[in-house]
Amino acid sequence: MDKEYKQTPREIVKKAIAFAGPERLPMSLPAPYPDDFSGMAMNPSPDWRPWGDDYGPGKKRSDEWGAVWENIGVCKLGEVKEYPLTTWDDYAKMNIPDIREPRRWTELQGQKSRAGDKYIISYGISLYERIHFLRGLENVWMDIYEEPDKLKNLIGLLVDMNLYAIEKYAEAGADGYMFCDDWGLQDRLMISPEKWREFWKPAYAKIYKAAHQAGMQTFLHSCGYIVDILDDLIECGLDVVHMDQQMNMGLKVLHERFAGRLTFWSPVDIQTVMCDGSEEEIRAYCHELVNSLGTPKGGIMVRWYTDPAGAGHSQKAIDAMCSEFVKISEQRQ
Repeated sequence: MDKEYKQTPREIVKKAIAFAGPERLPMSLPAPYPDDFSGMAMNPSPDWRPWGDDYGPGKKRSDEWGAVWENIGVCKLGEVKEYPLTTWDDYAKMNIPDIREPRRWTELQGQKSRAGDKYIISYGISLYERIHFLRGLENVWMDIYEEPDKLKNLIGLLVDMNLYAIEKYAEAGADGYMFCDDWGLQDRLMISPEKWREFWKPAYAKIYKAAHQAGMQTFLHSCGYIVDILDDLIECGLDVVHMDQQMNMGLKVLHERFAGRLTFWSPVDIQTVMCDGSEEEIRAYCHELVNSLGTPKGGIMVRWYTDPAGAGHSQKAIDAMCSEFVKISEQRQ
């Protein structure tokens, strides 16, 4: 992008989220395309999951809680094969990371200056994924009905960790606060919306309120069909949903119900168009995505999927998407 802008990348992102008229589209794209974002993270993080090019098929690694992960062989990620909390009897002997350890926070020094004028996202701890990494999905689903108090206590522990992290990130100058919780299957939530509201909605509301009070905007990555709780998340104080899939919910539905109320941070749908579409179809979807989910004042930020090999995205598809997003941004001025 050769055009000069009066607004910095940080200002452009903040204005898009606040529906305050950014000069262009905020972007999070691979080089040589624009990237308006920088990251800030504690190290080590209690929410760390094995990841990386050196994490090959069949390799096993353990996290701080004692969950044993194994790479699934088609991407940089893995899945838990051994759970540290298979029964609640194991809770007393489970290693619970101490988020207040000073060593976790030493790397924050200087991260704001290194980010320059980019928007800084800080990273917290998931409230659902971390629990099923400890218990396993089926156990968590049964806990909702059979061990509700113990489940709520564990959610509360993770909330407290997030509240402390928010304090530290705010001191270090972060602009946004984000964690990941994939709630959706292809066509429904993993649990009933009613149980989500009972167990998790109060937790999200508490975290998002604290982030806002600390001067940060709120982000959630969540994949799958999550339409049934988007109204609730907005009510809780969610500013940005990082949504890699849209077609399983439908751009029309997302436009009619949520455009102008929530900012979408999205690539071209990673499961369908990016895998199966022609370059022309990918470019056309870029326009449909921006026009459906955004408004003239903001509400849309574009990005790429950072594990393209795992998702089956070709370089031609990536270039088609990124170059079209840049073109759309320039045309919107």
